[in-house]
Amino acid sequence: MLIVTHNTLRNPAILKVRQLPRKFFGRVTVWPRAMSFGLTLRILIEMQWVRIALALSPLVAIALIWRAAALPLSQAPLLMLIIIWWVETRLLRVPAKRRAALIDAAEAERGLDLLRVEARAALGRIAAGREMRAGQLHLVVEQSELWSFTPLTYVSVQSEAGPEVLRLSPSEQDILRETLFQAGLSEAGLQRINQSQNTFLRDIAFDARGVSAHARLAAALG
Repeated sequence: MLIVTHNTLRNPAILKVRQLPRKFFGRVTVWPRAMSFGLTLRILIEMQWVRIALALSPLVAIALIWRAAALPLSQAPLLMLIIIWWVETRLLRVPAKRRAALIDAAEAERGLDLLRVEARAALGRIAAGREMRAGQLHLVVEQSELWSFTPLTYVSVQSEAGPEVLRLSPSEQDILRETLFQAGLSEAGLQRINQSQNTFLRDIAFDARGVSAHARLAAALG
């Protein structure tokens, strides 16, 4: 889970919002400040040109090893298109006819209910800490459409005031880490649900007027 906010990104300019929810996958590249080698590779594979290059690399290798095959391969665009189509739709994504078998519908709904409970709990704590009395916050959980890799999940808190992606403090980021994807629903579990429903962005809204007195007191004492 990557928390997407201004101080966690190398390119915070991508957080500009025109309408909610702000979507990232397929529109901009998220570059976290804390980058491991594995995370860098995982983000690079989201770039379509990288996937196309990898898909066609066997043809390049064949052309380099067997020079006589280089010219026929370079003149076979249909073959290249078929390879790219197969990799993108069959290897990296779940075919439509297999989606329903990924997870039981009732189990998927239970997982989404748990996500909504966790999201509203986190948003309630954030709203209480900010002493918000009105307005709506949105917890936006967006995952990559690619099935064959480790789940890549972007989590942001977005506000209708603006609209904007909130600049989260370290303590607010900790709230998200402590609350989301706990027992009962993992990122991999959400990925399976999203793949089965072909829906990769979950937007959970919270009205600040719904913050309980207990939550406001806890925030004041904290």
